[in-house]
Amino acid sequence: MPRRRRPPPLLLLLLLGLAAFAVARVASHQESGEWRCESDSAEIRLQAEFRPGVVAVDGHPGDWDAVDGSEFALLPALDPDADKEFNGGKMTVKALHDGKDVFFLLQVDGDYVYSPGNSNKCPSVALMFQIGESATYHDMGGCKEGKDTCTSKTCKGHEVDMMHFSIGNAIPGRLYGGNPIDNAEGNGGDRFGHLVDLYAWTPHCRYLDGTGPSGNDSSAQNNWRGAWWHSSLSLQSGFVQEDSPYGSDGGKGTYYFEFSRPLRTMDRLQQDVQFTIGESSKISAAFWYPVDGTPWHGSGHFTINCDWVSLDITSAGSLLTKSTSTSSWDVASMFSLLFSVIALCLSIFAIYRLSRPRSFQFSPVEVSME
Repeated sequence: MPRRRRPPPLLLLLLLGLAAFAVARVASHQESGEWRCESDSAEIRLQAEFRPGVVAVDGHPGDWDAVDGSEFALLPALDPDADKEFNGGKMTVKALHDGKDVFFLLQVDGDYVYSPGNSNKCPSVALMFQIGESATYHDMGGCKEGKDTCTSKTCKGHEVDMMHFSIGNAIPGRLYGGNPIDNAEGNGGDRFGHLVDLYAWTPHCRYLDGTGPSGNDSSAQNNWRGAWWHSSLSLQSGFVQEDSPYGSDGGKGTYYFEFSRPLRTMDRLQQDVQFTIGESSKISAAFWYPVDGTPWHGSGHFTINCDWVSLDITSAGSLLTKSTSTSSWDVASMFSLLFSVIALCLSIFAIYRLSRPRSFQFSPVEVSME
């Protein structure tokens, strides 16, 4: 009976290494323990006010100076512990709309880092929105199906819409996202700057718009536009690719990521969130950063909250009502102050008259004695 040859030790080590790598990949979106979220999500709201003609999407934040934002601590998405907060700075999120498009500005304090062509060694951001009524923030939609069984039918109601911008191939100040070439192919890709339009049911069931486990649909497109900037960059007239890396590593300052998208899209596949003026949507924002120069990995991101945040798309009427009520209050306050001043003056005058010593003029009375 022939003897079976044992694999050489080097081959065994290689197989064990590959097995460990595969397990690590599968576990890359698993929490280290039981999921916990301590958040007052009901009290956290973003306001997208009606402000037409205010913003041009170029990555520069000056257009947003008069727009109020909300500041968030950035905590690890899989382990939202305050002790593990991103040490670069907090994220401020601003939003507005012009009745046709909705606009977002994300700004994060952080040292300038840029590695041309290597997105994992550059900062990256994403926005996620609830589409299906059962879609949870945690687990990116929360469908219980596995990668081989998740479909639009088995995960119906768990859809989330996402936009992801990796800047490794994107020139600061230039516009990326939906473009005629990729949209002509009917998907949410962006071959130029990797500002992509996606949807998901779980972290393992995540696809470009128009693609998926049941085949592709040529009706989809990338509806997002966006640009980025860092405050340490000095050239304002416009960078080109030959200027890469555009700035000095370690430059102190703030990253700015600016985006726009139509309030309503032509999506027929339940892959885009549809915004309605006067109503609220659910949103989250994420940030990746090569901390200490270490390339980030897919699940190693920070987020603004461990649950959905409400986004209110306000109407022009509500803004007018607010302005009118403020103006009415100002007028009433002015008249109230005026009457108070008049009343005070009258009171002082009355006190003065009462306290003033009275002088009587003596007039002799002549008495005739007859």
